[in-house]
Amino acid sequence: MAEESKYLFGPVPSRRLGLSLGVDIIPLKTCTQNCIYCQLGVTGVLTLERKPYVPIEAVLSELKERVTAGLRADYITLSGSGEPTLNSEMGRLIDGIKEITTIPVAVLTNGTLLTDPAVRADCAKADVVLPSLDAGDEATFKKINCPHKDINFFAFVEGLCKFRAEYSGQIWLEVFFCEGINTTDEEIEKMRAIIERIRPDKVQLNTVVRPVADKSVVCVESAGLEAIAERLGTDTEVIADFSGIAGAPSLEANTEDVLQMLRRRPCSLDDICNGLSIHRNEALKYLAHLEAAGLIISHPADDTIFFKAK
Repeated sequence: MAEESKYLFGPVPSRRLGLSLGVDIIPLKTCTQNCIYCQLGVTGVLTLERKPYVPIEAVLSELKERVTAGLRADYITLSGSGEPTLNSEMGRLIDGIKEITTIPVAVLTNGTLLTDPAVRADCAKADVVLPSLDAGDEATFKKINCPHKDINFFAFVEGLCKFRAEYSGQIWLEVFFCEGINTTDEEIEKMRAIIERIRPDKVQLNTVVRPVADKSVVCVESAGLEAIAERLGTDTEVIADFSGIAGAPSLEANTEDVLQMLRRRPCSLDDICNGLSIHRNEALKYLAHLEAAGLIISHPADDTIFFKAK
């Protein structure tokens, strides 16, 4: 069933959400930002335009089939290949999901469009919203997130604060750290002050655990993240170490398929997705699992990352 899905992927193990069924409602790399740590490479379309990028009825039809077939997942997550809040039908989609299943809905977003009351209203329909904050000031925001030219950092922060004031559900704020860019004492103190204003239910610290196109992005070691977590205060946790989720039904089988493919020849992410008929985000989970186990390595060549077995 998963191979035939156009808009769904997984369920796959998630460091934040357990077993997550992904719902992809935006074309590949259509986003409001071009983050230097993005695992999907360089942004194809940098935009602030909200529109119905995919037919919601088709998405709901796929989901209904999966639920009828006995879907097991902890969350249904709007995420995937781009910024999901760009889809103007997102609120209607969440309503439709809730008519089909009681599995909670999560929205994985960079949060930049929460300046728009309509986006806040759409996100408020979800059970959990997971926005991002990777900087404490405009200069660092531009350096690490490379936003659309019309996005203002201070308005972005205000949007997060307004959403907190209007939303009674869970907000889990992700902070992605890149060594030497947003890890200075001054930057962390600025982010701490902003986080206090946003008042998320959780703060989750992340760093580079998967291959990214920009090889200058450097991982923050575990001890460094733990030290930052202490400085940011209560309800802060480190989520960066990926080790797989116990009970994920197809993790081992699919990682073995990927490994066997890489033993034959080095492959890019697209090669793996096309060869095994799996979604990019799903393939990235398996690659992260294999890298953590020390079974594969990655190397860049002409702006493309290739993976090969050791």
